[in-house]
Amino acid sequence: MSMVSKFIATALLLSLSSYNYADTEHQALGKPAEALTQQAQWNLSIAPDGKALPKGKGVAAQGKKIFALKCAACHGPEGIGASADPLMGEVGSLTSDYPEKTVNSYWPYATTLFDYIRRAMPINAPFSLTPDEVYALSAYILSQDAIIAEDFELNEKTLPQVTMPNREGFTAFYPEK
Repeated sequence: MSMVSKFIATALLLSLSSYNYADTEHQALGKPAEALTQQAQWNLSIAPDGKALPKGKGVAAQGKKIFALKCAACHGPEGIGASADPLMGEVGSLTSDYPEKTVNSYWPYATTLFDYIRRAMPINAPFSLTPDEVYALSAYILSQDAIIAEDFELNEKTLPQVTMPNREGFTAFYPEK
C-alpha cells in the first residue's frame, strides 16, 4: 500500500470514527437549563447599589463554618490562598512595591463579592449556596480584614452600604454616545 493510500485510509477511518462522537445524542455533557429557573438565575446581576439582592442575612461566625466546609480546600484555611487565589489580606498593598490583589484589597464594592460567590462558588457547584450562606460567607471574608465587624449582619440592605478599602481606586467610565 502506497503512502498516499495509507494517508487516505487513515483519514477516512478517523472521519468515520469521529462522526459518532459529534452526534449530540451520544454527548452527555452538562444538562439543559430550565427556561424559567436557571436562565433567570444566571441573568441576574447584582449592581453596586444592591438592586436585585435577594432577601437573606448572615454574620461572620456562620460564614466561618461554611468557609471551612466549602471554600478552604481551594482558598486555604485562612483564605490567603492555596490552589485558588487569596481572598483576604494585603489591604493597603496596592501602592507598595509588591501589590496583591485580593477581594479585600482590590474590589471596589462588597456587592460584587456577593454576586461572584453566588454565581461561581464553590467552583464545582455554582448556584448551590443559599442567599443566607452567601451573606454569611461575604461577612466572614469582609470581617477578616476588619472591613466590617465580626458581629455585623449582612443582608440586602446593609451589604450595599459597606465601603471597601479600594472603592476610590476605580472611576466610572461612560463612553460618549
